Amino acid sequence: MKALKTNKKSSFIKDDKLHEECGVFGVYNHEDSAALTALGLHALQHRGQEAAGIVTFDGTKFISERHPGLVSDNFTKTSVINRLVGNSAVGHNRYSTTGATIQRNIQPFFADLWGGGFAIAHNGNITNALSLRDELIRKGSIFQSTSDTETILQLVARSDADRTLDRLVDALMQISGAWALVVLTNKKLIGARDPFGIRPLVLGELDGAKILASETCALDIIGAKFIREIEPGEIIVITEDGEESIKPFPNTRLRPCIFEYIYFSRPDSMLDGKSVYECRKSFGKNLAKECPANADIVVPVPDSGVPAALGYSEESKIPFELSIIRNHYVGRTFILPTQSNRQSSVKLKHNPDRASIKGKSVVLVDDSVVRGTTSVKIVELMREAGASEIHMRIACPPIKYPDFYGIDTPETEQLLASNKSLDEIYKTQNNDVVLVPGGYHPVVAGHGYNCYYLNFLAGTDQSLKNTTDSDHEWIYGSWKEKDNRLPLVTSKMNNLKN
Repeated sequence: MKALKTNKKSSFIKDDKLHEECGVFGVYNHEDSAALTALGLHALQHRGQEAAGIVTFDGTKFISERHPGLVSDNFTKTSVINRLVGNSAVGHNRYSTTGATIQRNIQPFFADLWGGGFAIAHNGNITNALSLRDELIRKGSIFQSTSDTETILQLVARSDADRTLDRLVDALMQISGAWALVVLTNKKLIGARDPFGIRPLVLGELDGAKILASETCALDIIGAKFIREIEPGEIIVITEDGEESIKPFPNTRLRPCIFEYIYFSRPDSMLDGKSVYECRKSFGKNLAKECPANADIVVPVPDSGVPAALGYSEESKIPFELSIIRNHYVGRTFILPTQSNRQSSVKLKHNPDRASIKGKSVVLVDDSVVRGTTSVKIVELMREAGASEIHMRIACPPIKYPDFYGIDTPETEQLLASNKSLDEIYKTQNNDVVLVPGGYHPVVAGHGYNCYYLNFLAGTDQSLKNTTDSDHEWIYGSWKEKDNRLPLVTSKMNNLKN
C-alpha cells in the first residue's frame, strides 16, 4: 500500500534502507480470530510500523479497530480484543512511503457494497492507481483516503458483475503493479497475489481454521501449520465449504522481489521453499569467496547484516563478533532538536563495543547500501572505536534504480550506486592509511577485477610504499600520480600487467 500524495519530512532522519510497504493477515472461522490476527500482525511488525488495523465479522456486522502506531501499542488490551467479536478477521500493518499517516489511510478499508460488507487489506503498490483514480472520480466515485488500496475498493464497487468474487476479479484485471491482499466478506475470506509473484502470501491452518499471512513467521507465532504458498496470479476463496482456487490471469514470467530474501522478510520465514536465514548466510559465504579480506574479526551492521556476516565468518574462518550494539528502542524516524544532533543521529541506533574493536582489522558486513549515508557514519564509528583497518562488504549487488512495485526506494539521484561508479564508491578518504604487518594489503577491487597487494597512503598525499616485489613493479608506472582513486584496481591496470 502506498499513499498518493507527497509529504516531505525534512525534520526527520531518513533511514538508509529500503522498506517494504505492509503486512497482511486473515483468519476464517476461529473463535479467537481477533487475538490470532493481533498476534500475526505482531510477527509481521517489521513490514510496517506506522499503523495497524483489524476488521472482524460476527455473522451480522463488521467491527473495525484502526490505530496509528505499533501493534503492541494498540492491540494488547483485553478490552480492545473483546470489542472485535467474530469468527473471521483481516488485519494490516502499514508502512507508507509518502503521504501523512492519518486515520483515513489506515487499513483494512471497509465498505458496505451491494451484496454485503467488504473489508480489504493490501500489500504492494498499484502503479496505475492515479490514472484509475482520476477516471473513477470523473465517473462520480468519492474517495475517502489517499491510498492506492481504495482504488481497488472503488473498482469492486463499480463492477457490474453479480458475485462479489467476480467483481473482485474484474477489479484486479484492471490494475497493474505488485499486490498481495486479503479480503473479508459476509461469507468468504479471499486471498490474492499478483501474476508476477512480487509480494508473498501464504496459507496455513490452525484447529481447522484457515489462515492467510504475508510470511510464514506469522503462522509460527500462533502455532498454525504451514500448508502452501499462494501461487502468483492465484486467487484463493475460503468458505465454510472449503477452499476454491482460481487463476484468471494469463501466464507470465515470474519476477519475485529479491529484496524479500535480502532484507524485507524475517529471517525465520520461508520463501518459495527456502529459508530466508539460510539464503542470507549463503550471500555472506559467497561474499567471502568473491571478496576475501585479511582481518581479525567479522562484524555485522545490526540487525539485517547478521546472517550474511555469519556466513562470511563461517566461510573465511575469521571470528564473528557482535561489536556494534543496536538500540532497539529507537524507531525508524526520530525528531531531533538541532541539525548538529541530526548529523550524529546514527549513534541513536548503533554504538560500537570499543573493547572488541580497538586495534583490530575489521570486516564490516551489511545487507545493502541505498543512500550510503549510514554506511559512512558506521565506518566513522568504527574508526573512532580504534579499528586499525575496516573492510566494507555488502551482501547484495548495487542498487541503481528506483523500484515502483511496493518498495520505498529513494529517487534516482539519492541512490549511491546510481550516481557513482564502483570506483567512486570505493574511493578512500584523504590521508587514509591502510597498513598491515607483513608488507602487503589486499586493496579493494570491483567485481571481475584482480586484487593486488601493497601498502599505500591515500588522498592528495598518495604514494606507494614497500612495493619492492618484482611482481608488482608494474604498478609504479600505471598508478603513481596518474590515478587519484587509489587503491582501486581497474581492468586497464590488469591489462597492463598482462
